[in-house]
Amino acid sequence: MSDVSFVVNGKRVSGAVEDRTLLVHFLRENLGLTGTHVGCDTSQCGACVVHVDGRAVKSCSMLAVQASGSTVVTIEGLANGADLHPVQAAFKEHHGLQCGFCTPGMIMTATDMIARHPEGLDEATVRAELEGNICRCTGYHNIVKAILAASKTMAKVSKGKVKQAA
Repeated sequence: MSDVSFVVNGKRVSGAVEDRTLLVHFLRENLGLTGTHVGCDTSQCGACVVHVDGRAVKSCSMLAVQASGSTVVTIEGLANGADLHPVQAAFKEHHGLQCGFCTPGMIMTATDMIARHPEGLDEATVRAELEGNICRCTGYHNIVKAILAASKTMAKVSKGKVKQAA
């Protein structure tokens, strides 16, 4: 057994885990954060994507002890109270989900993608960067539309903050 301690969605958490416990299982079973889904346990589908220290990570391929000392954000930590994160709002507006199983991982991947491309995204980039996330329902068209729309919204907000600071 190992002791782990990290910040999850802004709150410090700790616990004792078996050394082989995956981060996804710690989040779901120890913390009750069931928005992070277990789809394949082989890092193929992306349903388990969370942010660890600001980067998208497949939590089924990371041990909880590896995350110790880190900051983790799950789908439950994106919204600001009742206000959806711009990516969540875009998925809702552009019908970027059907059954919803892949949606948390898609949204977490999308927020990381947008953060790494603050100048904006194009369809080819979005499709290439979604290759690690599988959706069995939608055909990705509305997911791509949602990510592109969120990217534009977030770029406008970012530019507005830069102008206000000047």
